[in-house]
Amino acid sequence: MAFYGDLFRPAGSLLAVGDPVLGPGDVLPGLEQELLAAWWAAAAEVDERVAPPDGDTLVSVPTWVHRALVQLSNSRFFAGVALRSMVFDLKQVARYLTDPELRAVARTRVTQRIDRDTRVVIAHSLGSVVAYEALCSLPDHGARALVTLGSPLGIANLVFERLEPAPVSGVGAWPGGDDLVWTNVADAGDVVALVKDLRPRYGQRVRNVLVHNGAQAHSVVPYLTDRLTGAAIAAALA
Repeated sequence: MAFYGDLFRPAGSLLAVGDPVLGPGDVLPGLEQELLAAWWAAAAEVDERVAPPDGDTLVSVPTWVHRALVQLSNSRFFAGVALRSMVFDLKQVARYLTDPELRAVARTRVTQRIDRDTRVVIAHSLGSVVAYEALCSLPDHGARALVTLGSPLGIANLVFERLEPAPVSGVGAWPGGDDLVWTNVADAGDVVALVKDLRPRYGQRVRNVLVHNGAQAHSVVPYLTDRLTGAAIAAALA
């Protein structure tokens, strides 16, 4: 398993427990607020407990940011997730996509785990972005399968167009050879996996699978324990 979570934490915070203490005022203008708005709109579409954003959403900052976080806390996707964790997740995605140095170190930690004996790469959430870019940077890797879980790789302006390598004519690079099988697994209520079907962005070879994770729409545990995820992994190892 590749680990890079420490890159997102302040230096010298060994005594900290859990995520840093963050609030609405820490959601910065630009990509962080754009991601939050996209999550809010997506959650409102799939969960009746979430009030949709109105036309004045982006007018008053930080008022709309606080409203967005409150509404997301009502959704089944973020059930039981602390507000500071939501903000921390936002900041991780935005920082990876905008901090070249951190991006390079995180990607290197993944590529160091992939060698000619690697058959399957499994990646969840932001990790799917890191894994995708890592595989694209290793043209001779021997992986037979990429399994992405709850992936934001299909979000057009916020993630897709910021990828390395950059998409060409609206199509993302294929992360391996012609024999690589890419299975993308998403829950219908997972707002991080905002776009469930990756074929329009990466080609018809992507296999898209919809699962039902219950109250934990984005949690890695139900994703990993789903039969369809297991079948994709087993097929590559057979």
